[in-house]
Amino acid sequence: MSEPSTYDDYPIVKRLQQNEEAAFTEIYQRYWKLLFSVAANKLTDVFEAEEVVQDVLADLWIRRHTLAIEHSLKSYLAAAVKFKVYTRLAKRYRQAEREAGLTTPEVDHFSPEEQLHYRQLQQELFELAQQLPEKCRLIYQLSREDGLSNREIAEKLSISQKTVETQITRALKKLRSGFKLLLFRYYPA
Repeated sequence: MSEPSTYDDYPIVKRLQQNEEAAFTEIYQRYWKLLFSVAANKLTDVFEAEEVVQDVLADLWIRRHTLAIEHSLKSYLAAAVKFKVYTRLAKRYRQAEREAGLTTPEVDHFSPEEQLHYRQLQQELFELAQQLPEKCRLIYQLSREDGLSNREIAEKLSISQKTVETQITRALKKLRSGFKLLLFRYYPA
């Protein structure tokens, strides 16, 4: 049997959006091996790679009514898996830094109330970043949290540097406006 083309994706996505479980099963069977190889290539744990793929596919089913796939389903799913993988790797890295005592914020000289505001502000900023569109969020995190250059991100995601720049600009614009509202809430003028 020949490999399905990305042009076959549009009808199957439409069927998925109409709650057709057979469409989801077809997507699962069509892309599971590819997605698993993408995740397993970056992660050292096979079980974790399987978990990432299952999370992405479960999220696909949950978000089936609001899907906005600009290119192919294959690209969309691969990007989602890469995003989940990089999120896990970044979390691992931050956890290792915390355990090594490298990233403990210097908030000890703040009052308990200021420390609470600081932690709440950090959490709300994280939540703001999580609300960014998936591709934009992935690029932002690779840039700001992982410290990758625009060129490295473009190579890693197989996109142009201009796309990386555009997505980072969008992310920063949204985060800045959200941050201003947060600051006003915690520190009114």
